Amino acid sequence: MVGGRITGLAVSDIRFPTSLEHHGSDAMHPDPDYSAAYVIIETDACDGLRGYGLTFTLGKGTEVVVCAVNALSIHVVNKNLEEIVSDFRGFYRQLTNDGQLRWIGPEKGAIHLATAAVLNAVWDLWAKQEGKPLWKLLVDMDPKQLLSCIDFRYITDALTEKEAYEILQNGLLGKKEKAMQGGVKQWLDKMLDANQRWEVKEAIEWVTKLAEFKPVWIEEPTSPDDILGHAAISKALAPLGIGVATGEQCHNRVIFKQLLQAKALSFLQIDSCRLGSVNENLSVLLMAKKFQIPVCPHAGGVGLCELVQHLIIFDYIAVSGSLENRMCEYVDHLHEHFKYPVIIKNASYLPPQDAGYSTEMKEDSVRKYEFPQGEVWQKLLSKP
Repeated sequence: MVGGRITGLAVSDIRFPTSLEHHGSDAMHPDPDYSAAYVIIETDACDGLRGYGLTFTLGKGTEVVVCAVNALSIHVVNKNLEEIVSDFRGFYRQLTNDGQLRWIGPEKGAIHLATAAVLNAVWDLWAKQEGKPLWKLLVDMDPKQLLSCIDFRYITDALTEKEAYEILQNGLLGKKEKAMQGGVKQWLDKMLDANQRWEVKEAIEWVTKLAEFKPVWIEEPTSPDDILGHAAISKALAPLGIGVATGEQCHNRVIFKQLLQAKALSFLQIDSCRLGSVNENLSVLLMAKKFQIPVCPHAGGVGLCELVQHLIIFDYIAVSGSLENRMCEYVDHLHEHFKYPVIIKNASYLPPQDAGYSTEMKEDSVRKYEFPQGEVWQKLLSKP
């Protein structure tokens, strides 16, 4: 039974010095320190459970997200968990529509990353109190309860709540059988990733020249905010059989709505921490189903694989019902710092069995890598 009053929220700046060996570097991010704003929430419930949440960052700027989390904490502390989950849509709107804080969003940038970290912790705590992994918590929900977690504002011209309900009702067929399966395959040798490097015409020219190698997609060919640019690239490359993939830096469900409406992408890449946690990702998964676009989540980083596996497994079991043209990124990196790391077998994610959202880090890792007082950073910062 879910319950307990939230008595405290703490947030830490956890940074791994990956820039020392240029791990994770790309054309636009040459020296990332893979990092996270790491949230812990406590309640007065006698079970002693905590909720853990995070949002992925690249080092500098994590302190900005930490400040944003602290600013949002006023909406969380002293709330009863049962009240939150019984009106999760309302709670989501409360976080994203603070009359002053929304000015530095709304629903984008550092304030939305902070929202994701807080909500990821709430979902983790809810799943733990129910004794289920997050994907199972979602799969077991009645469609009406699941939809009550989603804010449909600004997307009803693409997906109504009634249409979403019908999708989930159809997903009930064969749900049990699909739950016994699992896994999302990888196609590592047929991907191209431009990391937002090109102009629109430049992207078309380069990928056209590479068409002889038959790539499945070009990922982030231009600015992630350029919907019409992605649409132009997608239209030009379609005759060549090359798709466009984007979404890892898509701000919110409204941008995804427009990408889908403009036929600007062939593969949709959700991110467990860029969007407003599970709540907003659910709306995007349902829109992708309506538009018949496969979801291929972004992962890697700090904890993204651990989190996004729950979303893609839920998508398969309860929404899309298909593994066709679906891939989920995986990077074998930093998993050793998590209490419940991902398990990969035969190039597939195995469904997590531990209760929660797989967000909890090991206490020793938190102590070592907390910035700037962790022992690892104390040594690095003390060097001349």
